[in-house]
Order: sequence, then structure tokens, then C-alpha cells
Amino acid sequence: MRATIAFFNNKGGVGKTSLVYHLACMYADQGYSVLAVDLDPQANLSAMFLSEERLEEVLDDETSANTILGAIKPIIEGLGDIAQPAVEDVETATGDVGLVIGDLGLSRFEDRLSEAWPKTLDRDVAALRAVTAFSRIISLAAQSYGADIALIDVGPNLGAINRSALIAADYVVVPLAPDLFSLQGMRNLGPTLDLWRSGWQRRLEENRDASFELPKGSMKPAGYVVLQHAMRLDRPVRAYTQWMSRIPSWYCRYLRQSDSSCSDVAKDPECLALLKNYRSLMPLAQEARKPMFALKVADGALGAQQYAVADCYRDFLALSDKIALACNFKRKARAS
Repeated sequence: MRATIAFFNNKGGVGKTSLVYHLACMYADQGYSVLAVDLDPQANLSAMFLSEERLEEVLDDETSANTILGAIKPIIEGLGDIAQPAVEDVETATGDVGLVIGDLGLSRFEDRLSEAWPKTLDRDVAALRAVTAFSRIISLAAQSYGADIALIDVGPNLGAINRSALIAADYVVVPLAPDLFSLQGMRNLGPTLDLWRSGWQRRLEENRDASFELPKGSMKPAGYVVLQHAMRLDRPVRAYTQWMSRIPSWYCRYLRQSDSSCSDVAKDPECLALLKNYRSLMPLAQEARKPMFALKVADGALGAQQYAVADCYRDFLALSDKIALACNFKRKARAS
């Protein structure tokens, strides 16, 4: 597998899940085999990929055999190690995507992970298996699906579930909105990632003789994406300009531990994309169960909306290329 990428900000409501969904579909359009992993206990990514009927069928199964919860249930119940994860092969408008379905019951794992974290320094095998469960599930799922890349969606918090989810990630992309709360989120996020990264490196040293493969826990910052900024004549409205001008320096300070004098997001090398608010396209996309950039006239995208669809495709194509470059995997030729 080329890369495992987590999309993470402890500030919610910035469009993170929609970003993961659209990128998974775009990479599928380019010919990649994509694994999307829903590690948010709210399971919003799964709701974007699956019909309500399929989602209800999966979540009504008390065994949770087809969700992330089924894979970690043996650990939660103290019966053993992870089970083979189920991967749902989802047919999208741009190609198939493998999905590890989320589950609201995932929140039951939080306390177990909190208890296990300090015990891993004592070479407690059961604790180590719990903390690395997500990483090993993603590895097994990617292997069974033949995935080139894995995209991980997580909830907006700094809890034990996200710590274990981020340990599984090679790279971290930070979705942002141009507002005070996203800036404050970066101030929390950067030091927390440093703490998790250094804490995991200590545990790797203490458990070098583990009987199973441990993740590297790299969590390298790959850049940020500014989502849904208000636009007027292709320029951000004044109310957002002050926040956008601060993003480059805050990102470098808290995520890169370096200085930046850049105040123009569009010129910041750490900025992967400035994505517009496509307004009327999202409701159409939700109704059609398609990414916005795949909407057709038959889906209700009429007149000027078709130009917006084309713009959306170019924006996500450029973003997927930038992420591929930042995460050190080459873009594939588009599938015929």
C-alpha cells in the first residue's frame, strides 16, 4: 500500500467527511484501489457511501459482523485479538471504493483504549493489541481489498480512539474553515500530534520484540485544505480575509514547529487547496448519491451548474495530485 492518510481536525463542521468521500471517489476515478475507513463513531462517512436501506441492514445486525465494531469486538469482550475486518465494495459513479463501515458502538472502545495506553509501556501484550487494533485492521482490510491507498475519517476530538486511529496514519491532512475556531483547533492539534507521536515512539522502543507488526506512527503533516470559504467574484469576502491571512503562520507554528511570514493562503506551499462552497451542488449530490463532480443533467445539474460541476472536478483533481505529491505516491493514469 502506498500511503495511509488521516483527515483530522478537532474542530468539527469544516466539511472533513465530505472531503474524504470526494477524494476517495476522485482517486477511484484515477484508477487507484481505494480503501475508505470510517473511524468516526458517528459513522457519517458510511452514510455518504451507503444507501439508508443498506446502512440500516448493517447496523441492525447485532453481531456487527460487517462494521468496524465487529473487527474489534473480541478485544472489547476480552475474548482475543481482532477479527478479520469486513470490507464493503461500494459502487460509486467514478469506480468502486472499499469501505470499512463505521459503527456508533465504536464509542464503547474509548475506555478500553484509555486504560491500555499506559500499560503498553510495561509490555502488556493485551494492551498493545488494543492500541494497535485500528492499524492492524486497516492493514488487513487493505491487503484483502488490494488497496493502493487508505483514507481515514475520524471524529473531531482528541480522545483515545483518535489517538489509536492516528497511530495508523503515515500522513495527516488538516481540513480547515477560515474562522477563529479552526485556528484554535490547530493550536490544540499540533502539540497533541507531537505528544502522540513521541509517546508512540517510546512504546515502539519498549516493544521491539512484539510478536506482531507495530505501526510506525509517523503522522507526518501533509498540508491543509481550506473548505467552504465564502466567495464573491472568485475572491473571499472581507469577513473571512483576516482569518485566512493567519492560517499559514499558525499551521507552520503548531503543525510544523517552524516560522512562516506568508500571509497569503493561495501562495502557501502547505496549502493543498482552497475549495469553494459549491452551494446547490451538494444537495443534488446527496440526492443522487454521487460526488458533486460526477453530477449529470439527469441528476438535476442544469445550465450554469454544469460549469460548476466541471470546476469542482478540476479542483478535486488538483487536490488529489497535491496530496499524492505530499504523501509520496505517484498519480495513476485515469482509468479508461
